[in-house]
Amino acid sequence: MLKISCEPRRERIGCLNWPEMFPYSPDAAFEVRHTGDMLYLRFIVEEAAVRACCEADGGRAWEDSCVEFFFAPRADGLYYNLECTCTGRILLCRGAGRHGREALPQEALRAIRRRCTLGDAPFGLREKPTCWEVALDIPASTFGLETFAGLQARGNFYKCGDLLPVPHYLSWAPIDTPKPDFHRPEYFDTLIFDSLITE
Repeated sequence: MLKISCEPRRERIGCLNWPEMFPYSPDAAFEVRHTGDMLYLRFIVEEAAVRACCEADGGRAWEDSCVEFFFAPRADGLYYNLECTCTGRILLCRGAGRHGREALPQEALRAIRRRCTLGDAPFGLREKPTCWEVALDIPASTFGLETFAGLQARGNFYKCGDLLPVPHYLSWAPIDTPKPDFHRPEYFDTLIFDSLITE
């Protein structure tokens, strides 16, 4: 369970769920807070190589140095996958499972503010140890919400890089599947958003 308030909370993305197939574990964490109308996510990563080839939103973000937030705001069986490269290219879809997902419109992606320490231009592959951060300011309306305040939801946070020299797949909440599969909402954990009511 993760409690999200107006104060930043840092969590490690440290579950190495498939150590025999993918033993590499870069150092990855996220900070999260909310102000009712906005969710603030900051990912902090240190890894042995970094890749940024995705050129536009809606592309194959997971093949680059990528951080992800999968989020089920309601108990209706639908969840969002927000995947972001180290240069701020975003893939954002919704659906009930891995297949048949619906991409959100471009205006929804444009509403997400991004700040990337490696800049916003693709640069290919850099095979050297690199520290980088991505900060995302995500409106509640992105997920069809009026506010995050008082919400109880479910979700998970990931770090991956399918086409890096050493592929890796890390999660915040553990996943018990035979091979990497982030599209498993049954392994999401509880996210409790503070109501922000002050005395």
